[in-house]
This record gives sequence, structure tokens and C-alpha cells, in this order.
Amino acid sequence: MSEAVIAVAGSSGLIGTALVYALRATDRRVLRIVRRAPSNADEVFWNPDTGEFDAGALAGVHAVVNLCGVSLGAKRWSGAFKQSLRDSRIGPTEVLAAAVAAAGVPTLINASAVGYYGDTGSRITDESAPPGSGFLAQLCRDWEAATLPAAQSGARVVLARSGLVLAPSGGILSRLKPLFSLGLGARLGNGRQYMPWISIEDEVRALMFAIDNRQLSGPVNVTGPAPVTNAEFTAALGRALGRPTPLAVPGFAVRALLGEFADEGLLCGQRAIPAALENAGFQFGHNTIGEALAFATAPTDT
Repeated sequence: MSEAVIAVAGSSGLIGTALVYALRATDRRVLRIVRRAPSNADEVFWNPDTGEFDAGALAGVHAVVNLCGVSLGAKRWSGAFKQSLRDSRIGPTEVLAAAVAAAGVPTLINASAVGYYGDTGSRITDESAPPGSGFLAQLCRDWEAATLPAAQSGARVVLARSGLVLAPSGGILSRLKPLFSLGLGARLGNGRQYMPWISIEDEVRALMFAIDNRQLSGPVNVTGPAPVTNAEFTAALGRALGRPTPLAVPGFAVRALLGEFADEGLLCGQRAIPAALENAGFQFGHNTIGEALAFATAPTDT
């Protein structure tokens, strides 16, 4: 049996770094798709801004994983930053989807987000739910639509709609832990908005499961099995860090500080459940927010 080769774009980010490590630990060869001159035989150059990519570099590749995209919360949502959010996702996805089609790669795993559904309130939301409204929902729709050339070529395309990824270092917890440790952890707005979460360990395991499991295709919610409200998340993180969380930040204050991102990213949410993953037999390592936060906040040996 030939060695499985997985190509990864966006391999230097939080999820990409963990995924590459996990894939190599299972003795798979990983091709990192990079924007600089390759430093070894396991790196492939591309320039998604100009569309420069040699599809021949994907010959013999079993799956391409696309994790490209500027972090949604990296800056206040100005017009220019919103354009960079689109440019960092849609263009690169179009380039990779075309390369997958040209090279005959059988599988494309493409990042997306549960923001696709917009604000779903307390309604349980699986992959059959329609798209929502707003900038983030439209971004996700266009991002996913950019994979069409790969699907039309016969590739199996998985649209991995991730929730908030909880990791020991990096991601949302790198911003929250210092505040909570000082006793400044606070519920946002009324706290009733849902926060679909997943541990970094389960995120990576789910992506690897999607690579291998041919019954998975189309939208797949990559979220933990028990989404919680913002109030529940705040209390759970406080417990994990041993700090009280009596505070609340009014919605108007969140909006004043963060603008449009507050309404679309923090004061609304999705009660998204991982129906496709669970129906395909995936088993989570962290089934509750308490388990995921205990993992993500555990002291590490340094």
C-alpha cells in the first residue's frame, strides 16, 4: 500500500500546526503549501494572490486540506479588514479547488465556520439548516462556493464548519485566560447567545476522520456535541481557572468597543450540533465544555 500524502494549506496557524503534527505522527507524508520559497521536499510554493500554483505538485496526493483565512477577530471590522477576510479565504480556495480538479485529487477538506447559519438563537442547528444573513454568513457561503470546481471534477468535498476552537495556547483562550485569571471574566450582553465550541484535539481528530471517512461530504459541523450559552461558557471557564465570574459587559459596550464584529461574532451565536460527524461514527474525546476547558487550561510542564 502506497504512503498516504496529505497536502495542507494554512499549515502555520493554530489548527494547521496541530493537524500537521498529528498527521505526521500517524506516518503520513504531509506536503505544506507555503507562500515562501520551499525549504525542503515536503513544501510546495504557491501565491494565491496571483493564482500561481503548480497543480502537478499535487500528483499522487490523497487529500488537500485548506485552512487558509485571516482570523475573524484579529482587528475591528473596517471595510478594508472585511475585504481582507474575504480575500484570504475565497481567492485561495478558488486556486486550490482548481488545482484539486486539475490533478485529480480525490478529496478536498475545506475550512468554513458555523457563522454560515447566522444567528440561530436557541434553535438546534445541524447541517441541514439554511444559511443566515449578515456579512459573516455571506462570507461563509462564498467561501464554500469557491470549492465548486473540485466538486464538479468528482472530488469529495467536505465543508468543515468549525466552532470556537479551545486550545492550551493560541486561539480565543489566549485572549480570555489573562482576563479571567484577574477576575475580569464577564458574560457578554444577556449571555443567552450560544457558543459552539470544540477542543483543538477533537478539531484535529475530526479533520483526520473526514480525510479518511468517504461517507462524509458536503457540510460538516466541526463542533462539540453540547453547545453552551455565553453565560454557561463564562461560568465554566471561571471554574476551570478557579476564578469568580460575577461581571457582565452590556451589549452596547461590546458594540462600542468592537463594532460590527460584536453583533456578528460575540452577541449572537449558533446552537450548532455535529450531526454529520456523529452519524458517521465519530466519537469525541471531550464531550462537555467542562472537559474541553479542563484540557485547554491544564498546567503544562515547561
